[in-house]
Formats: sequence, C-alpha cells, structure tokens
Amino acid sequence: MKFTASRGLVAAALLGLSAFAASAEGFKPENPECIAPANPGGGWDFTCRQVGKTLQDLGLIDKTMQVVNLAGGGGGVAFAEVVNKRNDSNDLIVAASSATATRLAQGAYPGNTMDQVRWIGSVGADYGVIAVAKSSAVNTLPELLDQIKADPTTVSIAGGSAVGGWDHLKVLIAANAYGIDDVRSVKYIAFDGGGEAVTQLLAGSVQAFTGDISEAKGFVDSGDIKVIAVLAPERLSGAFADMPTAKEQGVDAIGANWRGFYAPGGMSDDAYNAWVEQVGKLYASAEWKATMEANGLAPLNLQGAAFQEFVANSVNQIADISREIGIIK
Repeated sequence: MKFTASRGLVAAALLGLSAFAASAEGFKPENPECIAPANPGGGWDFTCRQVGKTLQDLGLIDKTMQVVNLAGGGGGVAFAEVVNKRNDSNDLIVAASSATATRLAQGAYPGNTMDQVRWIGSVGADYGVIAVAKSSAVNTLPELLDQIKADPTTVSIAGGSAVGGWDHLKVLIAANAYGIDDVRSVKYIAFDGGGEAVTQLLAGSVQAFTGDISEAKGFVDSGDIKVIAVLAPERLSGAFADMPTAKEQGVDAIGANWRGFYAPGGMSDDAYNAWVEQVGKLYASAEWKATMEANGLAPLNLQGAAFQEFVANSVNQIADISREIGIIK
C-alpha cells in the first residue's frame, strides 16, 4: 500500500491558506516566553529564537522573548508542563511541528491530547531530507534504497525523533514509494536531536541521516554531509537549488514538516487573539519571507481556527499511517 504522510500538508502549503483572528490590540505580553521542547540547535529551538527576534525587530512585541529549552519525551515534557503547570499563562507560546502532531497521533504524550492546548499559527513548512556523509560512495537516493533492498542489515539511518516519529516516518515513506514492501525491515536509529544524529553519521556509526532541511543546512555548508534527496514536490530555490528531490529520482516521496506554535489551553481569548494576530503579521512581513528563503522554509500560512483544524487533520492522517505500518494498533 502506497502512502504519502504529508499530502494534506503540502496541499495547504501550496494553497497558502490563511485565517486571522479578531484584533486584540489591548493585550501585550509582559514577559513574552517561548518554550523550545528540545535542546539548543534543533528545529524547535530555531523556531522560537527566529520568531522571537523577528517579532521584536518588527515591534510586534515590546520586550525580548525569553527562550526556554525544555527537552524530554520528544516534546512530551514541555506539553505536560504547559497543561499541568502553565495552563493559564497569557505570555507563553510553545514551538510545535509535524513531530508534535506525530507524537499526539501515536499517544506518545500519555494522558494528553491536542485539545488541551490552543493552536496559534504556522510559520512555514520545513521539507525533509535524506543525507549521507560527504565521503560516502552513495550519491543518489535509489543507490541507498537499493542497498536496503539487497540487505537491510547493512544500512542504518539516524534521525532526531523517536522510533515511529516524524524523521522515522519520512524514511519509511521513501522506502515504501521505492517498492520496499516491508518497511519495518528498514533500520532506523533514534537520537535526541538532529545534531546528535549527524554526529553519529560523521563517526561512521550509521550510513545515512534523515531530518529537515533547516537542521541539515549548516552541515551541508560546512562540507560534512551531502543531501541525496529533498522530500519536496519540486526543487527549492536559492541555496537549496542544487539539492535533488526524491521525486526527480523516481521516488514519489514527499515529507513536509510544518512549524508553528501552540499556547496554554487556559489562555484568555484576548491574549490568544493577540498572539494569533501577531504571528499572522510576522508571517506577512518581508523580514520573515527572507528568513524562510534563507532556511529552506516553504509557504504555510495558517492562523487561529484554520490552524487548529489543520493540526487536527494532521493528527488523524498520521494516526492512519502509523496503523498501516504497525506502529500503533
């Protein structure tokens, strides 16, 4: 059975849908804070820091946004912290992504559901990549997948999400699209973040890496890795134009990791509407468009109720895929 995990995500990204909440000019966060549910250097950390800086540069918030790294449980520690201890905070937002939706879909945050928080908006979509060490003899995605077909035990692929997480699913999507029927034979090794996964690749402990283009870019620029496939429907522009897509190599695999924010479920309507509006203004700014282009982010413009519906659909879609490959029952 063929499956593409992010068909709905890509459609929304290409349509550039948007919905703005009612204006809430009266609310300004006194001590704006963003929780990045991982260690420094990953995608969630990037989302908090770049958005916080741009919000202040644009005058959309009056004070510097404090970024708090709260790693653990693939985002589960941060989610539980918000639900159980910070539920009524009006100054707090939390970085989220397709990885968040994946863990919610698979019940990886015990006792927690997406309805316990309020979903603010998206700030773009980060396409997945499959890469190898610069010194690797492998130069194309079909070469790597042929090795897996011939003997799955000879290829280990590292990623920064747990087994069954979004990085893992992206590899399975590519393997399935290439005709590897039993995708459970693909060896995936989970590490605590993309940086650690790349470190293991460079050490020779694994043969390939799967992650998002924003976290891979620095390692490409430093000459440590080479991207053999971008999981986008067509080639990206700018600094990413030389990176081949899986699709142009005959592997019909697309994986878009949306990036955005949620807020405490008990946040006041005035505060929620204000955050929704400010994220919408940020997304529409020339400054954020430049940040997106520099970091390989694709369009995905959703706020408020439209984003809430989008996340709900994502959770349902990923749950269906996870059942197909036996990760959940």
